[in-house]
Amino acid sequence: MIHFLLVYDQSAGRVLLSEEYKDPDRRVALDRRFALEREHSDDPNLEIIVLSASSRASLESTHARYFKDVQGLAAS
Repeated sequence: MIHFLLVYDQSAGRVLLSEEYKDPDRRVALDRRFALEREHSDDPNLEIIVLSASSRASLESTHARYFKDVQGLAAS
């Protein structure tokens, strides 16, 4: 399993940062997430999350809203 840390700008509709952590580094990914949340606590447009998937392609399929624009989401 791969853990993906994403920083998503809701107002711009795009991923600003993407980092991958392999098992067993989920705790490292979560610690990084919490540090980024503290660092950017004044920006309500940022969504900072950790998601797990077997591959980047799988993540992009299951969580397409982070990777496709409105037209791309409508087409799929």
